[in-house]
Amino acid sequence: MASKSGKTRIVLLGATGSIGTSCLDIVRACPELFEIVAVTAHSSWQHLAKICEEFRPQTAVLTGVTEKELPGNAFPNKTQLAFGTDALKITSANSEADIVISAIVGSAGLHGTWAAVEAGKTVGLANKETLVAAGPLVMSLAKATGSQIIPVDSEHSAIFQALECGHCSELAKVILTASGGPFRTWPKEQLQHVSIEDALTHPNWNMGPKITIDSATMMNKALEVIEARWLFDLREDQISVVVHPQSIVHSMVEFVDGSVMAQLSPPDMKLPIQYALTWPERKPGISPKLDFQSAITLNFEPPDLERFPALGLGFEVASRGGTCGSVLNAANEIAVEQFLKSKLSFTDIPRLCRSILDAHHYESEPTLETVVRLDTWARQEARSWNPLSSHHSAPSLTLRTC
Repeated sequence: MASKSGKTRIVLLGATGSIGTSCLDIVRACPELFEIVAVTAHSSWQHLAKICEEFRPQTAVLTGVTEKELPGNAFPNKTQLAFGTDALKITSANSEADIVISAIVGSAGLHGTWAAVEAGKTVGLANKETLVAAGPLVMSLAKATGSQIIPVDSEHSAIFQALECGHCSELAKVILTASGGPFRTWPKEQLQHVSIEDALTHPNWNMGPKITIDSATMMNKALEVIEARWLFDLREDQISVVVHPQSIVHSMVEFVDGSVMAQLSPPDMKLPIQYALTWPERKPGISPKLDFQSAITLNFEPPDLERFPALGLGFEVASRGGTCGSVLNAANEIAVEQFLKSKLSFTDIPRLCRSILDAHHYESEPTLETVVRLDTWARQEARSWNPLSSHHSAPSLTLRTC
């Protein structure tokens, strides 16, 4: 539903990140279609202030900065400035919004997404960690409130689009594509010597540091496996992963008759973001298009779970469910943080996640409070983890490979 002006009114959570920036590019290019009514950021207040100067939203929220830390004239007078997680929740439930784009990176995005779903909003979900940590709870809440969750991740958007070619009862499996990251062809032994600069150099995508490291370890794909499990109400054996270095086929759906439907486009996030904003319609936009007058080669190969054990953790957690997603996601966020501070090696990232996952007290049907509590616990444990002598001794979960 659009406003009287005919424009779709957008609340943009995480406006200063890579997804937020791409979303603003779309709004800037299509002012007749879209209007920003609220924006949020964590601590990048200068960047957020510039966004407010250009787009004049009604509300801006900062969750990691207090009012005392800002100069009095930092934001336009017509933009109401608010602070903290409670303000983020209120803004996410904005009665004037037609869609909430959830683009906050990490489990911090859970608060705003939950508030928007609870308010029955249409949510363009770029924050996969929300469903990784609390997928069954979020999807159950969406069913109760009538909230429509439209995936913004390029892989899940591709599945969402491809599923329109058939009925849910006809689905055999979904096939998530992975670029393989910068280390797809590296010998396993060489991964021990990966530098931060190496890991931040993605061959296809321009993303923030956290997601770029996740792509390099293939933990990003592991989290997407878990997200797909809950978003599309799949069994874990209905999800597979294939390495596709060109990042042109964003994912595929196989139906029971053997037909495979794929969504193709250049590796650019503007298309899935715009599709979420205009769904169920399609509109002309600024996304780059494929040139089929030039030669295009598409390669597919199975993932190497020995080189990238993080992916195996994703299948395992998708199978087990319960509290595993919250713990894995929290442990990984800290592991990436420690790697970027040169406190862990690249190959320590999945080792840390394995250790914390093994050590936690598993619950099959947690409450939201339990999910949040274990998120905090896993972060504390991950920060004290010693790669030379892991102190966690709980029995390991059974590894599920694809």
